[in-house]
Amino acid sequence: MAGLLKKTTGLVGLAVSHNSHERLRILYTKILASLQTMPQDAAYRRYTEQLVSERFNHVKMEPDVEKLEKKINCGQIEEVIFQAECELALSRKMSEWKPWEPLIEEPPANQWKWPV
Repeated sequence: MAGLLKKTTGLVGLAVSHNSHERLRILYTKILASLQTMPQDAAYRRYTEQLVSERFNHVKMEPDVEKLEKKINCGQIEEVIFQAECELALSRKMSEWKPWEPLIEEPPANQWKWPV
């Protein structure tokens, strides 16, 4: 990490990450591997793969944490790590739920009508 060492994130419950690049490399690799279990035309896979690949490339190319935060543009690097952890958990659940498969039964007639 180039520059000054950060003492706190200023966010309750979110500790400073001292190895953010390595943590993000691991998380993004796991997310991309999880997405490989889904059909290529699944919307969740397409859009998540695009976003994660873009961020992963930034992590690979930018060694400076402050510049990386600006390129990703989603808050402090610790917040980005937390987002990646949540995305990994979601991608694993999506593989289990299989939302791309057809419905088991037809939805009720007015399910998508609003207001009822």
